Amino acid sequence: MIGRLTGVLAGKSPPQLLIDVGGVGYEVDVPMSSFYNLPVLGERVTLLTHFVVREDAQLLFGFLTQDERATFRQLVKISGVGPRMALSILSGLSVNELAQAVSLQEGGRLVKVPGIGKKTAERLLLELKGKLGDAIGGGAPISLQNEAQADILQALVALGYSDREAAAALKNLPTDVGVSEGIKLALKALAR
Repeated sequence: MIGRLTGVLAGKSPPQLLIDVGGVGYEVDVPMSSFYNLPVLGERVTLLTHFVVREDAQLLFGFLTQDERATFRQLVKISGVGPRMALSILSGLSVNELAQAVSLQEGGRLVKVPGIGKKTAERLLLELKGKLGDAIGGGAPISLQNEAQADILQALVALGYSDREAAAALKNLPTDVGVSEGIKLALKALAR
């Protein structure tokens, strides 16, 4: 099994890369989250990989972080989710956004990913519940103290703030704050 590649980035054509490792060119598919963080052509790159062998193909998938690869491996364990769909999910949502959607059981965020319908989103939420915290190290979603905090977080994300910004604003709020007051306080904090 190929677990890691280190070589020169010889080609980029989303979502595929060509990595030259000692004169051998490896074609590697990567999620867009990794693709956007790659160095320029000709630079050295190290990718953690997942190797898939099927009757008709041998496919190599690459990731810049351990969290992405662990999440990818959790996704492909789910019935009906193949490597291409898992790659699509990780291209549409970051690892933290996916973990957040699963912990809050937000199927609507998963449906926005191309190729994910309502039934698939529901299956993903069910199968991944409680598993992504183990798959990702340190990138687990913030712990929500009550339902009001979950509503505040959803409102901030709906207003266009990233999960990271919304979570940071939420940390500074009193735990007993109401939804409308919490949203106002969080927006004031984010405006600074």
